[in-house]
Amino acid sequence: MALARISLRDFVIVPALDLEVRGGFTVLTGETGAGKSILIDALQLLLGARADGDVIREGAGRADLSAEFDAPTDALRAWLDEAGFPPEEPLLLRRTIDAQGRSRAWINGVAATATQMRALGELLVDIHGQHAWQSLTRPAAVRGLLDAYAGASTQPLAALWQAWRDARQALQQARAAQDTLQQERERLQWQIAEVDKLAPREDEWDELNARHARLSSAEALLAGAQAALHALQQEDAGGALHALARAQQALQPHAGVEPQFEAFGATLASCLVEAEDVARSLHGYLRHAEPDPEQLRQLDARLSLWLQLARRYHRPPEELPALLAQWKTSLHALDTAADLAALEAAERTHHAAWDKAARALSRERARAAPRLAQAITQAMQGLGMHGGRFAVEVSPAPEPGAHGIDQVAFLVASHPGMTPRPVAKVASGGELSRIALAIAVTTSRLGEVPTLIFDEVDAGIGGAVAETVGRLMRLLGRDRQVLAVTHLPQVAACGDQHWVVAKHSTREATRSTVAPVDGPGRVREIARMLGGEQPSPTTLAHAGEMLGAAVRD
Repeated sequence: MALARISLRDFVIVPALDLEVRGGFTVLTGETGAGKSILIDALQLLLGARADGDVIREGAGRADLSAEFDAPTDALRAWLDEAGFPPEEPLLLRRTIDAQGRSRAWINGVAATATQMRALGELLVDIHGQHAWQSLTRPAAVRGLLDAYAGASTQPLAALWQAWRDARQALQQARAAQDTLQQERERLQWQIAEVDKLAPREDEWDELNARHARLSSAEALLAGAQAALHALQQEDAGGALHALARAQQALQPHAGVEPQFEAFGATLASCLVEAEDVARSLHGYLRHAEPDPEQLRQLDARLSLWLQLARRYHRPPEELPALLAQWKTSLHALDTAADLAALEAAERTHHAAWDKAARALSRERARAAPRLAQAITQAMQGLGMHGGRFAVEVSPAPEPGAHGIDQVAFLVASHPGMTPRPVAKVASGGELSRIALAIAVTTSRLGEVPTLIFDEVDAGIGGAVAETVGRLMRLLGRDRQVLAVTHLPQVAACGDQHWVVAKHSTREATRSTVAPVDGPGRVREIARMLGGEQPSPTTLAHAGEMLGAAVRD
């Protein structure tokens, strides 16, 4: 996903700027102090860098920055989906900063945090600054470069390391807490044994109360049933059943004359059937229902025990079954935690898995180290370090970790016959920049980040070396989008697109502009870089030759 457009409003000394960015190799040039790095600074803010109110143009209320990227990669789509941002095209990043340093950011119109902007930025842009060589002194950065060159991912190893750490911590905690764990186990076992005597079932409390209510009211229930049956079947034709039957018989002879009587008779017949069913059910109830003092006594005892345990453990009675299940779960967890043999076995298993993966990664690094060293050595020859040699040393790390068992060091011999030593100890400032550039060019070809930015990494070089740098960046631009801020005409001449940054000052304000140049305008800019503000016919001719040679390469 390459950078397609960048827009700035009231940023530093830029009132308004809209630039369309093409693929290939784009160079930014301009006089010292013109603000060549303003675009780089803006992109870094859009990619999550820390902001403050100093970036707002004097007199303005806020700075507004945005950038569009097109042609999304699979990795980018996956990141947007996981982070909850719409995978729209083009991808739009926007950020505003006010005078108090407060900022807001959006990804495709959805509010985003600076952390999310930084995570997304790692998939979009790789910026190599003037001091890129400083990363060569950081062990993690050096190790990461070798891993990237080897095509090795440390994420699976990091997951295994975390699993081993967790298992080791669980074992250590279990060993340290054996006495406490045993006391807790004994307490839970006693409580479980006490409540297990009751063996409360889920929903049993309501059922017990309903049964107790029926048994304690048994005599009243029997009396009620008998009274109802007597009312239905009262002898001497005074019962409800006899009355219903007589009413039906009285209407039946007249149903042919009065249609309503037929309906009334049907209703009475239905009532009679249902009343007879109730009478039969009451007979059955009375045959089987009788007071049961023993069962009532047993229910009283069980309800009493249930209430006693509920009060002891300060829970409503209906929660006793859940409380017992919770205790049993806790006891099982304690038994597991107290099982030192199982924890020790788990710790050994996780350590073995991590160790196996760490050794496999170490072998990958050992195989890739000489290949990376050779590739960077070759790049150094073209950057004016003839006879220099680069070495990648993989040795055991003082402490193992999520990264594995290795420490990686970059060594360099600036001249033939020298023994390679740590980069920062033997290289000059200019050499460090060239080594960093050689590493950037060598490793950037392997990466997936679509846009590479070089911010004056060519400082301290010139002549034929500068031409080589320009050709290398132009070559990189065939596969990736490359932007470079440079002060070298040899590098600028190799660009597929050329922007000139200029500063304009008046009594009222100072502003900076960025404009693409081509044709005669580009020749004049290259000539200015060669020979000063007023190019001579000689410098103009030389500039034309340089541009022509770059096109032919």
